[in-house]
Amino acid sequence: MIINPYVFGGFDADAQAFITAAGITDNTQKTAINTLVLDLKGYLIWTKFKAIYPFIGGTATTHKWNLKDPQDTNAAYRLVFFGGWTHSSNGALPNGTNGYADTFLNANTMLLQFSHHHSFYHNTDNIGTINRSMGGVASSTSNNFQTIIENSGSRSVARDLGYANSITGLSASTLKGFRASIRTANNNLFQIIPNGTSNTATTTLTVNTLPSLNCYLAAHNTLAGAGNYAAMSIAFHSIGDGLDTTEGLNLRNAVQTFNTTLGRQV
Repeated sequence: MIINPYVFGGFDADAQAFITAAGITDNTQKTAINTLVLDLKGYLIWTKFKAIYPFIGGTATTHKWNLKDPQDTNAAYRLVFFGGWTHSSNGALPNGTNGYADTFLNANTMLLQFSHHHSFYHNTDNIGTINRSMGGVASSTSNNFQTIIENSGSRSVARDLGYANSITGLSASTLKGFRASIRTANNNLFQIIPNGTSNTATTTLTVNTLPSLNCYLAAHNTLAGAGNYAAMSIAFHSIGDGLDTTEGLNLRNAVQTFNTTLGRQV
């Protein structure tokens, strides 16, 4: 019999550390966290994450924790919420006008220049009338790490990882579900979209140095502060190294299973 070295007492050790820190007592939520961790480890992508935010437990206190390092410190990338937020079992909903969260994860010092990603799972759909940022940093026209929503009469998503010329609008019927913006090389940038497939990679890119700013969530961090506030309920977010298309699909499947267990899937 093969014994899983990560599991002790019925739960994965990393899952249990998060459950304890966040004060999760509901058995369904405990199971969902444990399965998520085991899935990410089973897919061999657990080590590629700097921060994972499951948004479980229904309160700001439980939503702030980083699954990869559940300590209540800036260095562990736990979230600090600013402005207007509504926290519920559905996730964390920013108000779209001044609500954002600071991850304290510096894009320049903590992410690889040619290999990085961030992913999101939204279970409400609200673009509004202005451009909105799902999260990241935008320090100049040629030095960005973010995924933004462009409202130009139809739903579209622009990915912008490392250089403004990498922005590519993608038509979308909804912003609900999973989306990951991924770079795996200087000349390879793509997205995993809600149905789990990847769009055609962009190959004519140049990556400038990533900005030395903390990544924000539900807005982007600029030299002047937060901007382009988003207004969709967030049920998962991750930041880390680049993923290939199979790994991106596996992440999507793990996150979909996680949110389905919690009854908040789309």
